Amino acid sequence: MLALVLIAADQALKIAIKTQFALGDSVELLPWFQLHFTENPGMAFGLNWGGAAGKVVLSLFRIAAIGGIVWYAVHLAKKGAHPFVLTTLALIFAGALGNVLDSLFYGLLFDRGLVWSPEYEFWMAYDGVAQWGGGYAAPLLGNVVDMLYFPLWTGYLPEWLPFWGGDYFQFFRPIFNLADAYVTVGVVFWYLASRRPEWWPT
Repeated sequence: MLALVLIAADQALKIAIKTQFALGDSVELLPWFQLHFTENPGMAFGLNWGGAAGKVVLSLFRIAAIGGIVWYAVHLAKKGAHPFVLTTLALIFAGALGNVLDSLFYGLLFDRGLVWSPEYEFWMAYDGVAQWGGGYAAPLLGNVVDMLYFPLWTGYLPEWLPFWGGDYFQFFRPIFNLADAYVTVGVVFWYLASRRPEWWPT
């Protein structure tokens, strides 16, 4: 049940942003927090590799990983694992599935999104706000919607710092979504659970 609620929240926010923001639009909610719409054709926090083929491989890997997470969670539940352990898996599952849904269906559901150009070897941007229908990509080639942006500090690093002294720096630069946050928190919780062996089934 927890995973379903988390996935629903992730998808509701993504669809609201996708259908109301043009690519690159930003709304400042707090001085250190913005909703900034970007699309991610690759991994978490805006990373990507391998163009369209790399995206398909990554999406298939995610689907296989989700299957493994479900199997492992059921296995642990049957053995009586501590609820905290199962919560960590629910978070990781919700995050992984949330982003896979984007890749699987957004290319079919919306009329525009980033599209890979073999000629330029680049993900091509688009104008305007996405509308329902039409489709812009095949299954597994839809893009993940990111919007959570926390520019907590922007400025120049002190000159005395080795290597980066005097460089312009921004913390925190990556733009991410709720699904990314679920996975990150889930992994942290998983680490904490690993420090308590009595929580694991014997």
